[in-house]
Amino acid sequence: MRRARHIASGVVLALLSGCKGCDGGKDSPDASSPEQTSRSGVKVPLPEGWSAQVAPDDSFQAGPPGRPVLRVDLRRGKGEEMPSVEDLADRVRAESKNFEVSLDQEEEKDTYALLRVTLAPKQGDGGIGAAAPALFGARRVGNDLFLCATLPGATPEDVRLATEACREIEVQAAQPR
Repeated sequence: MRRARHIASGVVLALLSGCKGCDGGKDSPDASSPEQTSRSGVKVPLPEGWSAQVAPDDSFQAGPPGRPVLRVDLRRGKGEEMPSVEDLADRVRAESKNFEVSLDQEEEKDTYALLRVTLAPKQGDGGIGAAAPALFGARRVGNDLFLCATLPGATPEDVRLATEACREIEVQAAQPR
């Protein structure tokens, strides 16, 4: 199970970093950059009881206390590169060669594409390991692109709640200091 989670983590990171022309974080500003402070205007509505933190890799992570289940990466100025749900599905299939992938739900509007899947690791003996739900999504807000994915260990309910949170991401006007 630990190996499956490790592999699934790689799938999440590969999908988030390689999304249809996204920069993969290579040009993300360092902590001293003035752009860093502008992120305070991003609002991700969280379910009751969830908390959020900024991870060391500068991604936003949220979930029940002590258990992040949703990762959100911001790609400033990349809103026009928002992938379609079909693009997301193709990417999941391409990056999940060691998994059986079941496409469970697709949802797409002008400003978001959300894909819920079930991933089950392929075993060396030809069998299939324990299946796990996952979300991969993209949300365009203005000129910015937010890439969402659930993290390994997310329950079906976590995936449902993460889907709602990704769908509702918004940017609030900066407050004067």
